[in-house]
Amino acid sequence: MVQQVPTLDIRRFSTDKENFVSEIGQAYTEFGFCGISGHDIPAPVVANAYDAIKAFFALSAEVKAKYHLAGKGGARGYTALGIETAKDSKFPDLKEFYHIGREYVGTAQHPSLYPNIWPSEILGFKQATYTLFSKLEQLGHTVLEALALYLGQEQQYFADKVNYGNSILRPIHYPPITNTSTLSIRAGQHEDINLITLLVGSNEAGLEILRRDGSWLPITTIEGTIVVNIGDMLQRLTNHVLPSTTHRVVNPAGVAAGEPRYSIPFFMHPNPDFVIETLSSCISAERPNRYPEPISANDYLLQRLQEIGLFK
Repeated sequence: MVQQVPTLDIRRFSTDKENFVSEIGQAYTEFGFCGISGHDIPAPVVANAYDAIKAFFALSAEVKAKYHLAGKGGARGYTALGIETAKDSKFPDLKEFYHIGREYVGTAQHPSLYPNIWPSEILGFKQATYTLFSKLEQLGHTVLEALALYLGQEQQYFADKVNYGNSILRPIHYPPITNTSTLSIRAGQHEDINLITLLVGSNEAGLEILRRDGSWLPITTIEGTIVVNIGDMLQRLTNHVLPSTTHRVVNPAGVAAGEPRYSIPFFMHPNPDFVIETLSSCISAERPNRYPEPISANDYLLQRLQEIGLFK
């Protein structure tokens, strides 16, 4: 039987909480990934976001370059093809992307929280993408509530730790592969930096996770399922109770290589000044603390952005 990551109906968190918390904890302990169904993100919200991002990525390179913010590590706006390189890889990823962060009224609560920039060429781009941002953030809060209970914390443990987090919606375009002998792949093997990632567009082939036995497992889900995985910040906070799993997006074979691929991950980050210090409930004689030195979420993020070539 082909093994696959579990898919859980998030509605069970309110109707069958104890069992749901146990099952989602087991899913992340084993895979670091879990499919989430039963969410309240309407299909038109997702479709509108995809229409908007496809229209943006179809613009000329010169127009897209207007939305690149130099010296900001790709924090907001456009990042071109061939810039991001997976940690320890010699070859850049075959992708371009756009970063959308939280919208603020007045002054942001931390200097690392930059304002968004919106492409004027695409009518409705802001509304379509930020509506999806807000919906995914709401779902992320619910997933974190379940994980807080699994970790022995209060259900609202994360609430005041992510309320002005540097969370990012990242529409990605993987262009058609014209050079089939390239040594680059669409996304080299890596782990996410943040707390959790919510991926829209996971029903397309290409995403694979690295199993504990060293084999690669393709991630395929039914349409409408959102794949949620653990990031390195949560792995560090939980002393690897919740592991961040290595994953990649491989190049397709045959005629599929000539087709573009799009996906929209949402990276949920803690507040920049949140101190990542190992939870005491995740330390024991059998599981000694791997991270005795705490670090702020912003300092950790800057370290990792340097490693992947986004921040010089």
